[in-house]
Amino acid sequence: MAELLLELFSEEIPARMQARASADLSKLIADGLKAADLAFDKVEALVTPRRLTLIIDGLPEKQPDLREERRGPRADAPEKAINGFLTGNGVTLDQCEKREMPKGTFLFAIVEQKGRAASEVIKEIVEDAMAKLPWPKSMRWGTEKVRWVRQLDRILCLFDGTVIPVSYGPVTAGNTTSGHRFLAPAEFSVANGKEYKEKLRAAKVMLDREERKQVILDGAKKLAAAEGFELLEDNGLLEEVCGLVEWPVPVMGKVDDLFMDIPREVLETSMREHQKYFVVEDKSGKLAARFITISNMETADNNAKIIAGNERVLRARLHDAKFFWDQDRKVTLQSRLPKLDTIVFHAKLGSLAERVLRLRGLARELSTDIPNCDVKLADRAAEIGKADLVSQMVFEFTELQGLMGKYYAENDGEAPEVANAIAEHYAPAGPSDMCPTAPVSVAVALAEKLDTLAGFFTIDEKPTGSKDPFALRRAALGVIRLVLENGLRVKLRRIFAFAVSQYPATIRRDAAVEDLLAFFADRLKVHLREQGVRHDLVSAVFALDGEDDLVRLLARVDALSDFVSGESGVNLMAGYKRASNILRIEEKKDDTSFDADVSADLLSVDEERKLYEALIDVRHKALPLLRGEDYAAAMTEFARLREPVDAFFEKVTVNSDKADERANRLKLLAQIRTALHDIADFSKIES
Repeated sequence: MAELLLELFSEEIPARMQARASADLSKLIADGLKAADLAFDKVEALVTPRRLTLIIDGLPEKQPDLREERRGPRADAPEKAINGFLTGNGVTLDQCEKREMPKGTFLFAIVEQKGRAASEVIKEIVEDAMAKLPWPKSMRWGTEKVRWVRQLDRILCLFDGTVIPVSYGPVTAGNTTSGHRFLAPAEFSVANGKEYKEKLRAAKVMLDREERKQVILDGAKKLAAAEGFELLEDNGLLEEVCGLVEWPVPVMGKVDDLFMDIPREVLETSMREHQKYFVVEDKSGKLAARFITISNMETADNNAKIIAGNERVLRARLHDAKFFWDQDRKVTLQSRLPKLDTIVFHAKLGSLAERVLRLRGLARELSTDIPNCDVKLADRAAEIGKADLVSQMVFEFTELQGLMGKYYAENDGEAPEVANAIAEHYAPAGPSDMCPTAPVSVAVALAEKLDTLAGFFTIDEKPTGSKDPFALRRAALGVIRLVLENGLRVKLRRIFAFAVSQYPATIRRDAAVEDLLAFFADRLKVHLREQGVRHDLVSAVFALDGEDDLVRLLARVDALSDFVSGESGVNLMAGYKRASNILRIEEKKDDTSFDADVSADLLSVDEERKLYEALIDVRHKALPLLRGEDYAAAMTEFARLREPVDAFFEKVTVNSDKADERANRLKLLAQIRTALHDIADFSKIES
């Protein structure tokens, strides 16, 4: 068995693309080998900033021979048909067998295909995989027509130690590679995967991505601990930095004390987001005046010049941040509001100043549904919540919008509730983000998302398929989480209607409300499905007229889930479906609805009388429980219908020969349907 060693060597691959490219290349080539009947034992995929590597063990030296039997036309078929069969299979008539079959004598051709050398097939597979590799962004270089993520410099491709002349654009494969760009740039040849790994290791290239991550993490922790600090771990940054170096060397630098009075979030953003530095804390959790960066070099001076260079770059960036911080605090948020009129929120939805007016209206309206929410504070937070967007700090550090507004509000002497609401009104930004719980914060956060949803739905800019350019699905999930996690009794239809009413009358208001309700039903199903709740139960409850209170809806769904999973619920569901099926057929046949009062004097059979009485008694007891939102107790009452429903279908013939009796019994079935629809629309529940 043989080994395939493949290395695609290029200029630096963007860190965010490396892991996906490695997985894609591995899959494309593995699938190609399987399709070509070239079995293998294992695939090892390795990636660094400059190379994608595959080592595949246990490959055969050639494809297996194939022998296939193909049936042709009858032996006495027209000459044209026979010749077509012979030509298509590359055989002569003498090479065919004639076999007696139940329907006559047929020609059979035995087609044998010799397996090709694995090296020939692998060349085609690799070249095809390189052409198909789905880079998010790629480039052409020089006069070449082929594309790669960056300029492709070299291909190394060995099969059992022999070069396979894979070709892509101007590059043809050989048996050479090179090490670290600066520490060991010389080219060298390799004969197999083991030698390849050993020589690259000696040439200061750490091939294994996971090993580089561990070296970075362990080294950074050790540096921090040596000075009595702790590393603030950041998995996202670790993944990115790992893709920037082939030989990671963690080093620690200092932050000038001059900058330590800048808000921590600004310092962290400058270091982590802009410079790719790890942040260090002291034992109390306070930000330390240190940073850790990952060098791709080893130097005689222990990276002193590299550290000094990074400190100089950070110092320049923090000088800007401090200037913005000092200047922004000289101007109040209130005085910035006129500038919002010059910023377009959306061409069809007006300016940011107009949006602020809508946010204020929504915040005031929502305050009535949020316990202990001060309407004046909510209005104030909505009024100045967007003012930090025109500050110098947020212009430079856009990811700090809201948070900087909080600091500026505190500087202006605004109430703490207002300052916190400004910081939290974008939350939750994702499924793992924390939800605000302070009443004023909840009001403004809801207003932010509801206005976004209402606005884009009124101009018919709804999400379609996988496209959601305005993040409306995320906004809807944010509303759902804010409502459910804070237990808010908000009527969605009312609040949607209010939100769209703030837009001009020429915009599609009524349609937007209905679309939003349908959209929220789908989003709620997704949200609850992730928590293990059946989507059909959500649909069944959401289908009830006027049910748009998410807290009450979820309580119904929980009770319904327990109900339909029990024996009584399962049997009652069967009875409901039987009744519904009969009604559907008979109502269509008679072109009428049987939703009408039952005539008690026409109930001639004991089982139908008992069912009629049970329906009256159960609904009499269950409806007050439903109104009181004691859904578990209401379900227990409805479960009492199981026995009379079962007995009815066992003993009573619905389609009686007597027309009035038949109609009355169909009305009784309609009463079953109506009764169970007090709980939910059972037609939407899957069996």
